[in-house]
Amino acid sequence: MTRTSLLLGATALVLAPAAALAERGSSGHLNIIYWQAPSTLNPYLSGGTKEVESASLILESMARFDDSGTMVPWLAESIPTVENGGVSEDLTSITWTIAEGVTWSDGSALTPADFIFTWEYCTHPEGGCAQASFFDGVSSVEAVDDRTVRVNFANSTPFPYTAFVGSESPVLQAAQFAECLGARAPECTSANFGPIGTGPFVVDEFRPNDVIELSANPNFRFPDRPYFATVTFKGGGDATAAARSVCETGEFDYAWNLQIDPTILAGMEAQGNCEVVVAFGTSVERLHLNQTNPDPALGDVRSTVAGGPHPFLTDPIVGQALSMSIDRQLLVDIGYGAGGQATCNVLPAPELYASTANDGCLVQDIPGAIALLDGAGIVDSDGDGIREYNGIPMRVLFQTSTNAVRQDAQALIKQWWAEIGVDAELRNIDASVFFGGDPASPDTFQKFYADIEMYTNNFAGVDPQAYMASWLCDDMPSPDSQWQGSNIQRFCDPAYDALVAEMAGTADLDERGRLAREMNDMLVRYSIIPLVHRGGVSAHATTLEGIRMSDWDSELWNIMDWRRAE
Repeated sequence: MTRTSLLLGATALVLAPAAALAERGSSGHLNIIYWQAPSTLNPYLSGGTKEVESASLILESMARFDDSGTMVPWLAESIPTVENGGVSEDLTSITWTIAEGVTWSDGSALTPADFIFTWEYCTHPEGGCAQASFFDGVSSVEAVDDRTVRVNFANSTPFPYTAFVGSESPVLQAAQFAECLGARAPECTSANFGPIGTGPFVVDEFRPNDVIELSANPNFRFPDRPYFATVTFKGGGDATAAARSVCETGEFDYAWNLQIDPTILAGMEAQGNCEVVVAFGTSVERLHLNQTNPDPALGDVRSTVAGGPHPFLTDPIVGQALSMSIDRQLLVDIGYGAGGQATCNVLPAPELYASTANDGCLVQDIPGAIALLDGAGIVDSDGDGIREYNGIPMRVLFQTSTNAVRQDAQALIKQWWAEIGVDAELRNIDASVFFGGDPASPDTFQKFYADIEMYTNNFAGVDPQAYMASWLCDDMPSPDSQWQGSNIQRFCDPAYDALVAEMAGTADLDERGRLAREMNDMLVRYSIIPLVHRGGVSAHATTLEGIRMSDWDSELWNIMDWRRAE
């Protein structure tokens, strides 16, 4: 298992030298703006980046991924491997040792019982866990002693760094969430809005879809950190206003996800008040083609398997034509600049896993798309400019979050699709609602009450096994799962599930790469249409130091090291 050596970090976190003389709270107050406002601080109840990243200030995991994609121990004493005895020779278990002195912010000890409970919480049969794929294949979690946790797998698991690794799989305090199992999980408002954590900050106040007020954790295991005494985490607004609040007005110190016209952002940076930072990882702006029928007439079973397949988006010829008509490079040029690259893959990195089989999509081909549909007999029979599929006009509801770049992309895509005879009705939804986890809302991306939707997703860390397991047949959001689940487009293919299972039992790194590429190719032909490999683009005040932006984990992963320049 020496192949993991490139992914594993040192056995201890290294302090930033410049901060050696700093003290906890010495940098005063920090203002952060995420223009998509968090709706909960429990990342197990929402897969949205805004929820995962805001929660990462409070909740932590055994290991994290730094700005180079290297796995580093966090709550753990060290990274387990076969060589050091932490991973069993048969690859059926991984044993973590909790670092000495780790406590919850209320002063109680972090114990194996908390990890056991977290596994039970996320895998409860009556609950819906947005991060369930991180626990795929886990048969049990057990306490070896007061500081040692063993995760057991049903089968050999060549990459066992999923459960309790990264910002999407943190540990919850068993005492706080004890009454929140299963269907009761969303009802535990106090716990979900104010989780007790081991992280650098504690929640003082949380107003959903608005603002979080935090202060330094008095029981944090590093006595000199965090360097900021208090944090305001503001949500809402739009990306342009967020950029201005850092680069022009100085109201905020850090602005996330600045998906705005790159020339405008460059002009802001030129004023000298901020620094724009970019980090590429695995984020892909993509279109999801609903494989189920979203017709409102179906009532409670719309956008579920029980409601039947989509009238035409399950036909790969349709998906191929929609993809061929798109000019991805133009989308990059107008919306992303240096922060984007045209892509044909939902899994664009690391290089080992990136397929080249679909690169034809990089060249727009509207005549080819028209010929493809004509050749399949999908034609406009009544001359209204819209093709019919088995007599059904090819009209789609195309939704995404409210965001200037996304609305520009929607308008262009609508125009291109009109050229091939597909009519698109555009809809945009406030990001706080669209990416929220409210099972009662009809407007979340998980509920997918539309034909096509556009957003970005990625995975933490460098191994895509858990991410590719997101499209298992049984991972579809539905009323039974309170609309949680990562298989957003409701894709289902037993052959795909078999590849996921094969990867879970495959140790050879090259073979794992082949399997991941094959899964990627199945998804992008054509239930997902990848558009742009996005770099995370954020900006921070020039007065901030210690920021090491990562796109492999929460980009706030090292916030305990952030400080105000002297």
